[in-house]
Amino acid sequence: TFPLALDVGSGRGYIAQHLTKETVEKLIQVDIAENALKNATESEIPTVRVVADEEFLPFKEDTFDLVVSSLSLHWVNDLPKAFKEIHQVLKPDGVFIGAMFGGDTLYELRCSLQLAELEREGGFSPHVSPFTAVADLGHLLSRAGFNTLTVDTDEIQVNYPGLFEVMEDLQGKYILCMGESNCSWNRKPLLHRETMLAAAAIYQEMYGNSDGSVPATFQIYYMIGWKYHESQAKPAQRGSATVSFGDLAKIEGLLSRGKK
Repeated sequence: TFPLALDVGSGRGYIAQHLTKETVEKLIQVDIAENALKNATESEIPTVRVVADEEFLPFKEDTFDLVVSSLSLHWVNDLPKAFKEIHQVLKPDGVFIGAMFGGDTLYELRCSLQLAELEREGGFSPHVSPFTAVADLGHLLSRAGFNTLTVDTDEIQVNYPGLFEVMEDLQGKYILCMGESNCSWNRKPLLHRETMLAAAAIYQEMYGNSDGSVPATFQIYYMIGWKYHESQAKPAQRGSATVSFGDLAKIEGLLSRGKK
């Protein structure tokens, strides 16, 4: 049971719908988008909503037993700073559980747009927000102070009729929970029609399915990190082992002899 939990980048409260008051006694939802918080769905858990930036959490150190974040951290300008803020507001032995989009997300769309722009306009600029590589994630969490880390990846593939439907979906109904347009301040403001048509043809040619649809891949990183507490399990000192890894192969034989 977590007496006090924090949902960072809560949006309309998607995580709260899957929590119970037997698990979380009180929930604080934080998001930089005020309208998203105003339209958040109700929960059976007592909830307080706060408009704040993930990089500047307005809470005292050692406040929360649990911090969660689902698919919002790829929007953060300074991800190391956000991880440090989360670590700071956690109580000792508190846990951070998060999910964020990873480096291979929408690679089909990004590649098609880049090739089309190179062909039609002689250069390209990014049209999708940048993503973190999985190789960097564990290091960033460790540098922020988390220990006993777990990082896992998953890929979800969604099929669409074509490139235009992919972009409409990303800019339309998913914009509040995913927002996979480009958040860079110096991004190129628009794509020419000829470039878009070329990108659609490239997308179909390179990645199209046999039924005429095209796939859009979303890579998701799942992470768990704990704030240090003296009660947590500690690794044994280097060189203190009394059994070699080479002896593991003998375990089955020893067990069978023990049964006899």
